[in-house]
Amino acid sequence: MPKALRDRVGMAAGEVELTADGSGIRIEPVATDGLEEVNGRLVIPASGEVITDEMVRSLRDADQR
Repeated sequence: MPKALRDRVGMAAGEVELTADGSGIRIEPVATDGLEEVNGRLVIPASGEVITDEMVRSLRDADQR
């Protein structure tokens, strides 16, 4: 996945899983052992990327095409 796109969606470089999703492709990071325990639950640590309303709109609109 290109760095500019990774930066836009808050993903780090690494392995990804590609899945056909309707007329598009879903790209998801491959799960790693990088889980943290928070309040007794295992969670994926935050990337530190702030998710803005514009980013959500852009991703939602891309799904409508």
